[in-house]
Amino acid sequence: MFITKYPTHLDPELVQIIKTIHLGGGKAYIVGGFIRDLVLEKPISASYGYDIEVYHIQPEPLQIILKTFGQVNDVGKSFGVFKLTTALRTYDVSLPRKDNKVSSGHRGFSVDISNSLSISEACKRRDFTMNSMLYDIETQEIIDPFHGLKDIDNKVIRHVSESFSEDPLRVLRAMQFSARFEFSIHPTTISLCRSIDLNELPKERLFEEFKKLFLLAEKPSLGIVVADELEALKYFPEILSLHGVQQDPEWHPEGDVFIHTLMVIDEAAQLRSGEEFSDLCLMYGSLCHDFGKPLTTQFINGKFRSHAHDVAGIKPTKSFLARLTKDKDLIDTISTLVKEHLQPALLYKARHEVSDGAIRRLSLRVEIPLLLKVAQADHFGRFTTLLKRPDSFEAGEWLFLRWKQLQSPDSHLKPLLKGSHLMRLGVLPGPMMGKIIQKSFEQQLDGQILNEEEAVTWAVDYLKSSAQ
Repeated sequence: MFITKYPTHLDPELVQIIKTIHLGGGKAYIVGGFIRDLVLEKPISASYGYDIEVYHIQPEPLQIILKTFGQVNDVGKSFGVFKLTTALRTYDVSLPRKDNKVSSGHRGFSVDISNSLSISEACKRRDFTMNSMLYDIETQEIIDPFHGLKDIDNKVIRHVSESFSEDPLRVLRAMQFSARFEFSIHPTTISLCRSIDLNELPKERLFEEFKKLFLLAEKPSLGIVVADELEALKYFPEILSLHGVQQDPEWHPEGDVFIHTLMVIDEAAQLRSGEEFSDLCLMYGSLCHDFGKPLTTQFINGKFRSHAHDVAGIKPTKSFLARLTKDKDLIDTISTLVKEHLQPALLYKARHEVSDGAIRRLSLRVEIPLLLKVAQADHFGRFTTLLKRPDSFEAGEWLFLRWKQLQSPDSHLKPLLKGSHLMRLGVLPGPMMGKIIQKSFEQQLDGQILNEEEAVTWAVDYLKSSAQ
């Protein structure tokens, strides 16, 4: 057992909870990511969720103590876990236990709760040494049974024990941790990860690890590279298939589509806004934007071409995302970004002929500012020492300005002509009404109809000409 003095200032409520548990006969330690982040000098937010592990106490008296601080959810009581919610934050409070794999699936464990289990035995169920440390607030010491501090100092992610392989999710945890902290994976841990089957993992657990990679890592490409090294990309063939897909070196001197995609997601990470849905769409859109290239790339007249790879990328994008989430809005938004990711460059190339209607139509299909972020990441994700990086993304700046100039107080463009207008003109609800509204909307998009009065006038003229 390795013990290191580590004085630190702790939240008063956390201290009070632990001291009250001690008065009740238990011995409580702070465990998990808090200690790792403390050592790494990562900022701890006011809403940080603490994990507490309590020894030498039975579940019932522990639950009574916790209820004096807030609401206690005991859904995990059979696993020795309570969730305490106070006015300030949520705490996960657990009893020491052993987990034994008895069947497939992430719920296929038998749990042996023991209030007399030693710290070393209890920590064996944890994933990595850097996550297997405990903090004693009374002595201000880090208890480190598996050399976690040494591995942090050496920037190495290493599994705690052979029980690591009982939860396949740990392979993807290695992926996202390696990117977030820019740590390497210990060789024996790499070998163990390669032997683990990820097929049994439910999509929501997969999604959470990719989410942490894409929202928290400065260079998410490092995680994708590690996933490749751990042979985890065979479970995500849409990413794996990017390997070896050649590109025209004049435009892509960085290498194949896989290398390009790594560069693009790192560029995209610099454009995150802090809004979760938007940032996830940006990051997944950047990851998936060239999923169509393996299906379309050909060597024609001495050059590699990938005609219509934007449209071809929709199907593999939806296939990939469907294994991670059921969120239809997320899937649809990302798929649209993939389909439209070339539009800023194409419109800019023909900018002298592009009508306002073309810009308005694009804005109906996709959120322009989000599309421009994906396009900008794609644009800059190819510049190396062989191709000088420009100072700006001219196509994006031009399209944003054009789009901004067309914005009205109601930024969500809707048809000015409504069914109620047409009913007053004698048109009954049905296919004909829908057809007329659509035709008027096309005129509106082209700037021929500017307000409701002009829309009704257009409808009157249209009905007259149709009746002749």
